[in-house]
Amino acid sequence: MTWDLKMDKNPNKNLKPRLKLWLASDRSQCSFGDGKWRLLETIEKTDSLKSTCEKLGISYRKAWGNLKNAEECLNFTLVDKSRGGKTHGHSNLTARGRAWIEAYSKFHHEVEQAAQAAYRKYLENFDSERKTR
Repeated sequence: MTWDLKMDKNPNKNLKPRLKLWLASDRSQCSFGDGKWRLLETIEKTDSLKSTCEKLGISYRKAWGNLKNAEECLNFTLVDKSRGGKTHGHSNLTARGRAWIEAYSKFHHEVEQAAQAAYRKYLENFDSERKTR
């Protein structure tokens, strides 16, 4: 069987830049990236660490460990937590936690925009048939 494949003039048109972005410390094992960002955004929406874990499909232990790591890394409290019981527990972002998520969201968006601009500038219309000297 023979396949007649016509090469697209611009094979890069279906490619899009994707980034994994995180902040890390040279002095410790702490980091803050997309996973912790999603965790905090979901806590903000659900007001519950348990509900957040269910939504994100992660264990309570992993979520708790990620929260502690992020707070140690940033050196401030991100989430106010109250234990369950008759009134049921809840988790809410602190004012500083909300401000951090807002700032990180803007930072993340600008980095994505810069990556897309660089892709358009250098790769989007790259001619794969170009001869190199």
